[in-house]
Amino acid sequence: MNTRAYREAVQVAWRTFAEPRLTNHHTRAYGERHATVQWDVINVPRSGKNFRYRVTRNDGPWAINIHGYFAGGSMYARESQWLAATLGWKVVNPSLPAFGGSDPLDSEDMDIDHMVEHIEYIVEELGIEAPILVGHSMGAAVAIEYARRHPAQVAGVIYRDGIATPQWSVRDGGVARLVRPFAPGAAPLADLLSAVALDAPDLLIGHLTRTVRAVVPELAGNVRTLVRSFPFAAGLLQLDLTSAVREVASAGIPIYPIWGCFDRVVPLETAEAFGDSAGAEVQFVPGGHSWMLARPAGLTDLLTEMPSGLAFMQRATARRDELYSLM
Repeated sequence: MNTRAYREAVQVAWRTFAEPRLTNHHTRAYGERHATVQWDVINVPRSGKNFRYRVTRNDGPWAINIHGYFAGGSMYARESQWLAATLGWKVVNPSLPAFGGSDPLDSEDMDIDHMVEHIEYIVEELGIEAPILVGHSMGAAVAIEYARRHPAQVAGVIYRDGIATPQWSVRDGGVARLVRPFAPGAAPLADLLSAVALDAPDLLIGHLTRTVRAVVPELAGNVRTLVRSFPFAAGLLQLDLTSAVREVASAGIPIYPIWGCFDRVVPLETAEAFGDSAGAEVQFVPGGHSWMLARPAGLTDLLTEMPSGLAFMQRATARRDELYSLM
């Protein structure tokens, strides 16, 4: 698995970055287009709680870009701008409860079910039809559960370094082994936190200043709601949506799994297990758990340059056309 992951990551780096520059097939205009896509930022009161989401100001087929834990919709705005400008998608970036400027829910409501309900609200409120769900980490699990509930509404799922299958929560790294003799119950969480810390330098690769501007404001806001969101994080360690993954695959919904080859937070064993459950080949890319934050054009490059991404786009477009014909 490791050898294959690194080999594919090198292929992606060559195909989407090095080769275009060496052959002069890239163009500055491609890099400029994403800056022309503007946003509307919406704040909606729901049961006395603020819910924030972003929507690109363009027309096109819908996509919903669902963030990971301790993130928010604005962190993924640069990525969604690339998707909107290059693929013509109209993209919604929700900030789920307790993240990115959205208020936390009451403690008993901080769970995956209520996260999915917020996606359902967006779909109904905006009249979204046949979206492609783009999920990262926690957001990938939310995307799978939404697709399980509404298979006739979803054109495809792009699943990045996700936690829908439970292998990632079996933490047996060096930190876990050190902590386990003294605090067995805290060992998995300690190991997870150390993995997050080791993964952080990956964010320094790319346009550092732009990445910092995109990430830091929401991180600061999320710190203020940490007390309310932390129990939810502990609950994610118990999450197992393997059966939901199989249901989504059985419904014929195209699934495109993508994984950072150096991901320590949700390691490669989880990628293998997810691929087996989904019946889909995992595409490995250069980077760690949050590779798309430092390289926001990365997903667009995969969908327009790599055979795996082009194949997914063909299947998702065909399914979207089929869903449109039934509406």
